[in-house]
Amino acid sequence: MANHIEEAKSGRAACRTCKKPIAKGELRLGVEAANTFGDQPSMHWHHLACAAAKLPKELEEAMKSYSGEIANKVELEQQMADAIAKGHAKPGGLPYADRAPTGRARCMQCQTAIAKDTLRVAVEREIEVGMQVQTGAGYLHPACVPAYLEAKGANKDDLLVGVTNNSRLADADLAAVMAAIG
Repeated sequence: MANHIEEAKSGRAACRTCKKPIAKGELRLGVEAANTFGDQPSMHWHHLACAAAKLPKELEEAMKSYSGEIANKVELEQQMADAIAKGHAKPGGLPYADRAPTGRARCMQCQTAIAKDTLRVAVEREIEVGMQVQTGAGYLHPACVPAYLEAKGANKDDLLVGVTNNSRLADADLAAVMAAIG
């Protein structure tokens, strides 16, 4: 079962974006997520308006396959377009490109800060936590990506495909990232 829209069966589920309850009978977006406690995926539920702002690609996919009527469909489509244009949408997975929401992240290659609202590339990295190794996002300036890939012996084409597929940037910003990577 992929991402889908359905009516809330009860009023118990909370939106994963705004943390407020989703009322019984209200349309909601279900996004499949990995389940840390088992093999079967779990569903993360979102209000449609919240999903339009943070998960526009997932909502668009679900809206295409939904056979029922969506009362505020035009409004949601405008919100999705705005979210993508402003770079506010959550990425689809690693690797991806986005605008830095804060100035706290450091580039893994050059070790300098990545300024707030500048373009960056997120790649998967391993993080040691106690006795375990977990994976998470690490960030790079787009211009630092070629040197990082060379040092890691990674394939540039794979990274470019992932960035293109997973990023939620406006076309001009994505083109700028791709040009900087080379």
